[in-house]
Amino acid sequence: MSLTSLRAAFRYRVARHLLIGPALQAWGRPAITGGGHIPRTGGVILAANHLAISDSFYVVLAARRPVSFLAKADYFTEPGLKGRFKKVFFSGMGQIPVDRRGGSVSAPALEAATKIVEEGGAWGIHPEGTRSPDGRIYKGKTGAVRVALATGTPIIPIALTGTDHRDRTNFHQSRVTVQVLPPLDISDASLDDEASVRRATDRLMDVIAERTGQERVPEYAKKGGK
Repeated sequence: MSLTSLRAAFRYRVARHLLIGPALQAWGRPAITGGGHIPRTGGVILAANHLAISDSFYVVLAARRPVSFLAKADYFTEPGLKGRFKKVFFSGMGQIPVDRRGGSVSAPALEAATKIVEEGGAWGIHPEGTRSPDGRIYKGKTGAVRVALATGTPIIPIALTGTDHRDRTNFHQSRVTVQVLPPLDISDASLDDEASVRRATDRLMDVIAERTGQERVPEYAKKGGK
């Protein structure tokens, strides 16, 4: 294992077991089911709905292994003490910076995700692309299915509830649920058939919505809506 990998593993363990993990347990009192669907080793894609900023952290908590999410490079470059804290925080919870200034919106992210799973890592993604502005579940972007088809990596749907509308006055009245579902069957999809990629992505969102009880919206969520 390289020195970089060792450092990443150390940051993950410190964040999960000492810094962030205990706080997430206290804040959400998460009920996690189906964790056995996530392999302990090897490439895997974890695709979850997106209700709150804490969603990716609860996915990491449920996975019991390091999970890499792709984040804007700006989160890692802020100067000063606050910037260093944010870098350690996001790195510890598996966030990987992606600089999109030099190319299309999707290409750098898909390249980074492909590298993660090809190296045997777990890639976490919220296919909606941004948090739901109203609690409904929106049209998913096709990146997860594309990477899965290109690499032969399984997609594990994850249904999150209870992460939104939590504050210090009501967090003790409910709990977060994390339902890890069986791998998505995308055997009928092909990168040579755009329609099949869209159908597989829609099926992913349908499976998650069925478990969360969220209303499906056949359009993309607008960034900044929440």
